[in-house]
Amino acid sequence: MPLKAGAVSVSATTAEKPKKRYPGESKGFVEEMRFVAMKLHTKEQAREGEKEVKEPEERTVTKWDPTVDGYLRFLVDSKLVYDTLEGIVDKAAFPSYAEFRNTGLERSEKLAKDLEWFKEQGYAIPEPSSPGVTYSQYLKELSEKDPQAFICHFYNVYFAHSAGGRMIGRKVAEQILNNKQLEFYKWDGDLSQLLQNVREKLNKVAEGWTREEKNHCLEETEKSFKHSGEILRLILS
Repeated sequence: MPLKAGAVSVSATTAEKPKKRYPGESKGFVEEMRFVAMKLHTKEQAREGEKEVKEPEERTVTKWDPTVDGYLRFLVDSKLVYDTLEGIVDKAAFPSYAEFRNTGLERSEKLAKDLEWFKEQGYAIPEPSSPGVTYSQYLKELSEKDPQAFICHFYNVYFAHSAGGRMIGRKVAEQILNNKQLEFYKWDGDLSQLLQNVREKLNKVAEGWTREEKNHCLEETEKSFKHSGEILRLILS
């Protein structure tokens, strides 16, 4: 049978493998991180979510039944994590960490004010519990030896708080705090601009990474969600 025109050239074109494109890659590395993170949400949490609801904190926040004691445990453990992140960035074991000092996204001081407010209302402030202590220790160890994995946690903790975290804060305040807005959910300046500035810094840092290092960073997303989810679950305890 005669060959169809063009059939002979097929082997020549397939020999050159096209470069694999990663979802979001054309917009910069932050978009790649966002894409991976969104897939780890449940459908109830985000339109792009693909995860099945397994844990109580993965249900939509309107179905939560929070307690003040649980919320206090969540705030205390969150403060330990932010103290740790901000200390790591300050110390800058790797020069790239110094890019993320004084971004305006810092939460430690805000949380200190909130815990002071709870104290004034007569609540006893608990010590940090296992989820916060474990995550803090993990971040310290990781930051000393694995900058790509550490940056994954940095991105997910701060950016998740500025999005879903704010919605959780609002709903919990409605249910148990008489709509009191905590400092944890307030930023000095325009939040969208602060986030954009950090996005640009993250993209700039990742430009110096190989594709393998970028993939290694993306693979850490699941661990970041696991630790944050354990701290979030304290609200419902």
